[in-house]
Amino acid sequence: MLLDFEQPIASLEGKLAEMKKLASESQVDVSEAVQALEEKIKTLKKETYANLTRWQRVQLSRHVERPYTLDYINGLTSSFIELHGDRNVRDDKAMVGGFGEIEGKTVMFIGQQKGRNTKERQYRNFGMANPEGYRKALRLMKLAEKFNKPIITFIDTPGAFPGLEAEERGQGEAIARNLKEMFMLKVPVICIIIGEGASGGALGIGIGDRVYMLENTWYSVISPESCSSILWRSWNYKEQAAEALKLTAKDMLGNKLVDGIIKEPLGGAHVNPEKMIRTLKKKILSTLEELEVIPAEERIMQRIDKFGQMGVVTE
Repeated sequence: MLLDFEQPIASLEGKLAEMKKLASESQVDVSEAVQALEEKIKTLKKETYANLTRWQRVQLSRHVERPYTLDYINGLTSSFIELHGDRNVRDDKAMVGGFGEIEGKTVMFIGQQKGRNTKERQYRNFGMANPEGYRKALRLMKLAEKFNKPIITFIDTPGAFPGLEAEERGQGEAIARNLKEMFMLKVPVICIIIGEGASGGALGIGIGDRVYMLENTWYSVISPESCSSILWRSWNYKEQAAEALKLTAKDMLGNKLVDGIIKEPLGGAHVNPEKMIRTLKKKILSTLEELEVIPAEERIMQRIDKFGQMGVVTE
């Protein structure tokens, strides 16, 4: 799947493939031309991905080949044990979680899971969790706290499910309870936005000692399309909405709403998932090492202070 701004790069890569094929079939030495074209492609890629608009970052965050929560979990550990159900209603397939081991360290993984095809997307409800999904997440967090295991959450959702039945079962209350309880967790909590981070659906598993964003992700109170439909009564202004929302990782870091940006391979996480997983693993391990030496009560106060300082208040 190619995005609009990737077309010039794809065109040059097509020419490069043709040139290499011609060289192999005709035994003509075109090594200099191949090298020059490879350098041109490399330069164009760097320039393109360094100067993406906010809407283009949103498009990259939704790329169908981009790694999802279970891709990261299975890449980070070979011992993942998924846990199911909220012990109340049912098992929400849009929210996954369970224990896994990284370099001999047991952690609790929790995250929203999307699907790659129509059947998977319906099964996972497009990554939009119901109240029981957030209650399952909280149950797993409390389980991790009981056994003194750190928590890692992967955020990737277009929002909590907005259906009538979700509201009837207490969607707002479930997310609000998660916010309150996550502030008070005695174990280290690391939150990583790996794709879309929309509204309360993201915040429901987004309160942590450290909140990181991958380079080509977004985090906002509302999606550009929904913002456009409210302000202009049309989705046609989504690009302007994305610019106004300032929702990219760079924007969030500048506004001190996240603690860091995790660099992606050139072209996005989907270009080299193995490299992205290695980078993520290194960041998780170094952050855990940093957090585990801080006493629990002090860590809780730092967490509360960090989120308490966000935003501007005028009295």
